[in-house]
Amino acid sequence: MKCILMNKNEEVLVVEYNEGSKFFDSIYEVKNINYAPYILKSFYSENDINSTPFKINLSEWFKNRGIPSWRDKLDLLLHRLNITAPYELLDKAFGLSLTDQYWLKPYNSNISYDDINFFDNDFDYAEFMEASLSINSKEVVKEASLKTPNNTTDGMLKKAWIIENGTRYLLKGGYKNETLQPFNEVLASEICKRLEFSHVEYTIDTYKDMVVSKCPCFITKDTELITCHQIIKDMKKHNSIEDYEEYIKKLEGDGIKNVREKIENMFILDFIIMNEDRHLNNFGIIRDVNTLKWLDVAPIFDNGQSLNVEYYDKEELHISGNGRFFYEVKPFDEIIKVVKNIKRIDINKLDGIVEWFDNLLHKYQYLTKMSDSRIEILCILLNRQINKLKEMILNK
Repeated sequence: MKCILMNKNEEVLVVEYNEGSKFFDSIYEVKNINYAPYILKSFYSENDINSTPFKINLSEWFKNRGIPSWRDKLDLLLHRLNITAPYELLDKAFGLSLTDQYWLKPYNSNISYDDINFFDNDFDYAEFMEASLSINSKEVVKEASLKTPNNTTDGMLKKAWIIENGTRYLLKGGYKNETLQPFNEVLASEICKRLEFSHVEYTIDTYKDMVVSKCPCFITKDTELITCHQIIKDMKKHNSIEDYEEYIKKLEGDGIKNVREKIENMFILDFIIMNEDRHLNNFGIIRDVNTLKWLDVAPIFDNGQSLNVEYYDKEELHISGNGRFFYEVKPFDEIIKVVKNIKRIDINKLDGIVEWFDNLLHKYQYLTKMSDSRIEILCILLNRQINKLKEMILNK
């Protein structure tokens, strides 16, 4: 299929897209490479627009817009959607997403971005939400309900985009039989609010007796998320500390203000809640898709894989896992050392948050079946991390 890769209303590439293999077989013409997905920047050569690396990475970028193969209960979801592989969904709605403005326009088509984008236009979501989040649903989703941004959601957790009062919200469940992840998202949001960190606001909601986290879309029809992973692909790789510093310089050089402090805030949060999953695709920057101007560090989001306690006895908490710092898995006590001025944090603003979290967990205990002892352990761990941070601040 001959088509045009678009960035909102800007033509980027004229390509041959193989609907069977989901591969871009040929690049016919480069319209405006500046508006291409940022991750392709380092693979493009104007002297060889059909180079194998460029076509492979273009194809991988597009295929990776689909639901990943490691999505929880993926087999069940595919059965309910009546498809065999998640990348089949990319053809259902032009590859549109709610994290950027890229789409595939059939060649010689008069279709307009304004007519199809999911920021302005409503979409059916009830059937997809049922297929994704429901435990016992036996319904097969109708074709019409596959024209949705739910086709292009990443991550391992069951999730679904919905619309309420014109606002696009993302619902996310727990992992397998775990119910803690949604509460961790809300806890992280509350910590960020108290410490005045830029963040995505999460709340608790329920869907058919399932607890889910709920957050508004933080991208608009004029912006896109460019992840750290995409940005450092265009940088020479050294080690985590060096690349962390280079990443900060890169963002500052492109006009973003207070970069170091905003990224440090993310690692401070990760220390408090012991977030194990700060990978390079869940932080980055916001870019204006019309001007290509880098606007800001992305607000803190995706904090669910936290507070992992293996077991607890009266003498000691036994913790599973470490944090992530760029390419390395490191103890949280090591990662927090990258914060240059920890004393700027008013830790007293977190007074009472352990009790707040305890109340939140107990409020939904009738649905989660989380035991009192487990809730107590989680609160002990949270309290321990806050006290450790207090000591660091006092001793600086």
